[in-house]
Amino acid sequence: MRELRALEPDFWRAPSAHNTQPWTLTYTAQEVAVGWDPDRALPISDPTGRDLRLSLGAFVECCLIVCADAGLDVAFRADPGPLRVGFLHRAPEPYRTPFTTADVRARGVNRGGYHPGRLPAEVADRLTGVHRLPCRDLAGLLRAADLHQFGDPGVTRELRAWLRLTPRHPRYRLDGLTDRALELGAAQALGLRASLALHPVLRRLGLPRVLAAASGGLLDHDGDVLVLVGPVTEQVELGRTLMRHWLTLAGLGHTTHPLSQIIDCDRTREALADRLGVADPLTLLHVARVGRPKAPAARSARVRT
Repeated sequence: MRELRALEPDFWRAPSAHNTQPWTLTYTAQEVAVGWDPDRALPISDPTGRDLRLSLGAFVECCLIVCADAGLDVAFRADPGPLRVGFLHRAPEPYRTPFTTADVRARGVNRGGYHPGRLPAEVADRLTGVHRLPCRDLAGLLRAADLHQFGDPGVTRELRAWLRLTPRHPRYRLDGLTDRALELGAAQALGLRASLALHPVLRRLGLPRVLAAASGGLLDHDGDVLVLVGPVTEQVELGRTLMRHWLTLAGLGHTTHPLSQIIDCDRTREALADRLGVADPLTLLHVARVGRPKAPAARSARVRT
């Protein structure tokens, strides 16, 4: 257990919505319960817990990869309970994975510019459960989803709570979304801070349209969007799959930028499901643009370092 505790900083490199890092590890003599802190959930933005369960699955996969690379024979047993998804426990052999701790450390989100070009078919074919669409096909849905998101006072208030738009923020180096991670210059960060602070007043004057327009160019290029589709009941396991996808892409020089606001809005989620020919819109679990970044991204902050 001491060896496993020492690896926690690399476990914490798993991704999570708004970089909330909701995971908890509770140690006993024989196993470790994997759970979450409800204060780090997003009850307004993620009311069904979809993003929470995906992030917990990604965290489990990180734990197993890092343990295997350290020579520890560890496995995961799903066992949902109150604030818990399962247990890490001793196994008869190491977890079999092609990935290493170095891969976990190197993976990241990039919200900056991408080089034009589609994902090679041989790469896309390695990503199970994923649908691929041209970026421009979803530009209109992204604008509509952003307008919905910024028009909801509760969602905007929750987002604001996790933004770290100045290095003077007391949690700037711990969690949340920093100005550097969001690829914002000083003036842009200041403008966003002011806009969100005045959101209750400016919402009536068209602020949501202004904020939604700011992301209008994200999909206006020759690239791809990946949509993960799978059973609602298997979201933790699919979070593990998603982590493996991200590591595969990162190893080939690609990165991702989550755009799951498209499936957070009922209208745009249903439109996307119809476009993909998916019968149940709730099985759309994750959306991200993918490509080769023009510049490296800033590393996101972590509570455990």
